[in-house]
Amino acid sequence: MVAVHGIGQQLRGETTLMAKWWPAVADGVRRAGAGGVVSRSDVAMAFFGDVFRPPGGLLAVGDPVWTAADVEEGFERELLAWWWRAAAESDPVVVPPEVEDTLAATPRSVQAALRALSGSRFFAGIALRAMVSDLKQVRRYLTDPQVRDVVRGRVLDALSEDTRVVVAHSLGSVVAYEALCSRPGHGVRALVTLGSPLGVPHLIFDRLLPNPVRLDGSLRGVWPGDEHLEWTNIADEGDVVALVKDLRPRFGDGVRSVRVDNGAHAHDASAYLTDTLCGRAIAQGLA
Repeated sequence: MVAVHGIGQQLRGETTLMAKWWPAVADGVRRAGAGGVVSRSDVAMAFFGDVFRPPGGLLAVGDPVWTAADVEEGFERELLAWWWRAAAESDPVVVPPEVEDTLAATPRSVQAALRALSGSRFFAGIALRAMVSDLKQVRRYLTDPQVRDVVRGRVLDALSEDTRVVVAHSLGSVVAYEALCSRPGHGVRALVTLGSPLGVPHLIFDRLLPNPVRLDGSLRGVWPGDEHLEWTNIADEGDVVALVKDLRPRFGDGVRSVRVDNGAHAHDASAYLTDTLCGRAIAQGLA
């Protein structure tokens, strides 16, 4: 099994993340009644967070001190607008944007969006500079070919002939999807995506590689494997990153769409992994 993490992990590493992921995977599989089907040695973490980590210096190491002024026009402001609207729909505390296109027009609206999101249940405890950093990670992956190749290569390097399950979270689901599509004939039998933004129109879905194809008048994403691949997409209703919860209209009815309740940790990878339905999807792929 190969695990693929999401955004905001640039200050961690393979071992650090596995220490969090492995117990959650084991618990989820156990809840599905398949305890023992997978061991720690069967799981590899495809780590790419360091690609987004700025080089250290004499004064500081870590994220740059991003501010609202650093949110760039175009992709970053559009994605921020999506997050704001999605948060307002799922969290009554969040004041909704008055005009949908304001973020494309004024930096002041960027400040309003970040302020609104910082008070939401979803983004509670996340510093403003971390939110801006996450926006930039998504943009860089989807718009910088060199970054995309390096990040996707980390997943491809982790895949082996014995890999049967890929579990991917957040932006990692986009990376894993593209990696599987780029390796025809792979032996993966189960793709499990958690809190995935794959279905977000224009910003993400339309930019996927390989490009979606037009079928019966609408765009359809390429299937990331052969007819034996089982794809389970799991989303919490309050997960702002998983803006489009049901991927079937984008990728076909073969996607098994699952809703879970992660409580206050809507986008947390561990909360997804410990769910019975996630454990069942993993166990079935390994059986």
